[in-house]
Amino acid sequence: MLATAGKSGLKSQGTISSAKQLRVDQKKFGSRSIRRSVRSGSIKLKQTYEHLLENGDIGAASRVVPSSRARPPYLDIRLLQAKRQQAEMRRNQREEDLRENHPLFDTPLLIVPRESRFRKICRAIVDARYDARLRDPVTGNERKVHYKSFHNFLGLVTYMDWVMIMVTTLSCLSMMFETPTYRVMENFVLQIAEYGFVIFMSLELALKILADGLFFTPKAYLKDAAAVLDVFIYIVSLTFLCWMPVRVPPGSAAQMLMILRCVRPLRIFTLVPHMRKVVYELCRGFKEILLVSTLLILLMFVFASYGVQLYGGRLARCNDPTITRREDCVGVFMRRVFVTKMKLRPGPNETFPSMLVPRVWANPKRFNFDNIGDALLTLFEVLSFKGWLDVRDVLIKALGPVHALYIHVYIFLGCMIGLTLFVGVVIANYSENKGTALLTVDQRRWCDLKKRLKIAQPLHLPPRPNKRKVRAFAYDVTQNLIFKRVIAFVVLINSALLAVTWSRYSPYTEYLALTSALLTLVFVVEVLLKTIAFTPRGYWQSRRNRYDLLVTIAGCIWIFMHFILKNDLSYFVGFMVVILRFFTITGKHTTLKMLMLTVGVSVCKSFFIIFGMFLLVFFYALAGTIVFGNVKYGEGIGRRANFNSPIHSVAMLFRIVTGEDWNKIMHDCMVAPPYCTPADNYWETDCGNFTASLAYFCTFYVIITYIVLNLLVAIIMENFSLFYSNEEDALLSYADIRNFQNTWNIVDVHQKGVIPVRKVKIILRLLKGRLECDTHKERLLFKYMCYELERLHNGEDVTFHDVINMLSYRTVDIRKSLQMEELLAREEFEFLIEEEVAKQTIRTWLEGCLKKIRANSSKQQTSLIAGLRKTNEQAVDMEKLDKEKSETETQQTVANVGRTEITESASQPVMTSISSFDSQTKRSSTKGPFKRTGLQSVALPRPESPERKKSYLQPTLSDPHPALNKKTQSVGKVGPRTVQSSHNNCAPRPQPALHDVRAWWGARAATTTLTAAAVAHPHQD
Repeated sequence: MLATAGKSGLKSQGTISSAKQLRVDQKKFGSRSIRRSVRSGSIKLKQTYEHLLENGDIGAASRVVPSSRARPPYLDIRLLQAKRQQAEMRRNQREEDLRENHPLFDTPLLIVPRESRFRKICRAIVDARYDARLRDPVTGNERKVHYKSFHNFLGLVTYMDWVMIMVTTLSCLSMMFETPTYRVMENFVLQIAEYGFVIFMSLELALKILADGLFFTPKAYLKDAAAVLDVFIYIVSLTFLCWMPVRVPPGSAAQMLMILRCVRPLRIFTLVPHMRKVVYELCRGFKEILLVSTLLILLMFVFASYGVQLYGGRLARCNDPTITRREDCVGVFMRRVFVTKMKLRPGPNETFPSMLVPRVWANPKRFNFDNIGDALLTLFEVLSFKGWLDVRDVLIKALGPVHALYIHVYIFLGCMIGLTLFVGVVIANYSENKGTALLTVDQRRWCDLKKRLKIAQPLHLPPRPNKRKVRAFAYDVTQNLIFKRVIAFVVLINSALLAVTWSRYSPYTEYLALTSALLTLVFVVEVLLKTIAFTPRGYWQSRRNRYDLLVTIAGCIWIFMHFILKNDLSYFVGFMVVILRFFTITGKHTTLKMLMLTVGVSVCKSFFIIFGMFLLVFFYALAGTIVFGNVKYGEGIGRRANFNSPIHSVAMLFRIVTGEDWNKIMHDCMVAPPYCTPADNYWETDCGNFTASLAYFCTFYVIITYIVLNLLVAIIMENFSLFYSNEEDALLSYADIRNFQNTWNIVDVHQKGVIPVRKVKIILRLLKGRLECDTHKERLLFKYMCYELERLHNGEDVTFHDVINMLSYRTVDIRKSLQMEELLAREEFEFLIEEEVAKQTIRTWLEGCLKKIRANSSKQQTSLIAGLRKTNEQAVDMEKLDKEKSETETQQTVANVGRTEITESASQPVMTSISSFDSQTKRSSTKGPFKRTGLQSVALPRPESPERKKSYLQPTLSDPHPALNKKTQSVGKVGPRTVQSSHNNCAPRPQPALHDVRAWWGARAATTTLTAAAVAHPHQD
């Protein structure tokens, strides 16, 4: 049975402890990173997954697989990485061969030399980029910076791209001021912005082409499809700047050039990599979207053909309700005029206002089935659920209720099935191209876990002040569940006061305001209690507490305003404070808090999609201003909804995004003579354009509503999947994350969000549950985790997310949960940790051994010297007692005996003592190995006479510089050391020390003899 990821604590087996070695020829693959085979996973698990399928299923060995489709038991991703590196090496080798054999290869424009200094300068300017990983100039290590996301944002693109983003943005802002009456051709300020954009883009293209080449170079500029769009925008802008037409007739080439000029905002897509990635992911699966679109078009064609055959020419009616035949629909009649759709009756002696109009036999205003084109357009409008009721009513009125079945069947098949299929394909296609749809169950759980950990934050809750009774009581009150529920209930009551309009003319407003003021005092008491319990500094650490404090201060200000002013302004401020107070309810419940954090993360991840949608809307707005800027007002276009300026166009298009009567606006923009007035310039006519209106509104509605908005839905669903996921299936539950937050809060006393690395061990020892690590049973795992965090920021402080991310890697099977790139990086990182921890362990063991050896040797030397010093001190004490008697005897001896006798009598006891000491040492050494206590028992024999004592007890071992000349030293030399037998394998003998002691005593005895002789015969020389 295979081990699976359960709820148990961290274990020390897995990737590091049970890794299998793979010997790869590094010269063959050209990579030092290929050191092992695919490892079993994380430290948590004990066994390898030899029967792991590609989709994460287990038990492949028990299934019968055809031999033609047999797959290896595992996929060696290390080998794949080596093959990729090998292919990259071959590609580089081919480029080098081409450079050697073809002189003009990699030569921009065939004139710039390959290794010229000018080209290097251009390439340095083009590739200059902000380094988000700031490094210490001395050590070279990466420095820890605040607001890391902002630094990563600055390093998103190169400096040149940042400059062009700013220039393009300013140019687009200048285009927003262009209207049919305020044109760039006649305004000098707008022309300056146009010249500036063209100049900057000319410099950019020149530098990039000179650095990388245009066509036939390894990094040619036009190899990228985005560069083709840049060149197109540049050519259009340069042509318009050189031409600058004064007359622009509707539908002319000049107007088309102005429309193409509106593509300029889309250049932001090519400059920002993340937005370009979204477009690539969308276009990469355009084949599936095209297939579903073809299916819908075929469905529409079938229904349109049926409608043409059944309803073609049968929906037309005379505008005079009294005429039913086409032959009679001639002449004029009086038509009533209504200013409202309300059915009103004239008063006495009054009639409806009427006007004389000609009779016309015509189709309904916005649709018909006379030809296949009009039928398809009608069904496309019905597909968006707009205008289908009008179609149904006309069919019922003209042909009978049975024909309403036609439009209902089309709504069911086309809208509820076909359109839903289109939306599903768009979402699935985006997920597959992004890689989300191809993930296994474990990989999705890992992605959900990373999202959970990303939105998890420290509690910012100070510890309980046990030494302060008042603060401890306030702390217990504020952290009590009943207190929290009471405050939440008070917030709901305060919000319920908005159910009635607050106005000074209402009799209930005064009572509502008074109730809100009393509830505000309750919130003031809550703030005071928390401030006492947490201290002002601890209270300010939490963002939710800051928001509560600001809303409470605003409520107190409103109370003074209300009782002083009592006007509409005070009521307005009052209900605004109540609305702001209502948002605090989300932070008082864990689930609501996680939901709001998920919404925030979804908005952040959807930023580039939303910004890309805005760029598309802005492009359509600029084009709509040029084409439909002066279109005659109609049913959909009016004083507040028109294309008179880019700002109004943006508002109109956002209205179309929601699907609000977009078909009516489209038909109003199709107005043609005789219902409008044509002119020579587009800013003078109020006519529309049928073809332009059809292409403009249909493409905008399909791209924005059916594609971009569904991509936004896909991203939101992906981010909310962790919120909908089952708690039992999660790799780390909210309870485990909460446990870590509480443990972190114990160590991080000051709630800074960072702690020193040395305190991580405390957190690891305090953790319980799924994240628990037994430091006694799993010492190796504990070392791995500690060293990983030390290596993360080079020994500096670690953050909340650093620690919990490290623990998350240790709680999953990385072989099953991580994707290939992340798995390779993680395995390499763990391998380095394993090596470093092993080296550190060996180094620590060796240092301990050296310390023991040095301690033993120091004890040996100390015991020998201490014994000698003790004997010497005893002899010196005896010498002091017999000093007077020794001096008298010495003087008598010198007077009666010659120099030779003094010398023999003085040297004999000294040599006897040394010989005795040497023989005793030899006897002790032959008994066995050398012991530390043996030296302590060694002592010199006690002298038998004062003469012998005096001859060798004057100097001591503490004398570092005995006054000896070469002649004196030669007298005290002794024979060579006794060679120890090698048959007994024992520890080293202290022979060097004994030899030194013997030589020293011999030298001191000779010195004493010569000194005594000099004293006895001071004048013999």
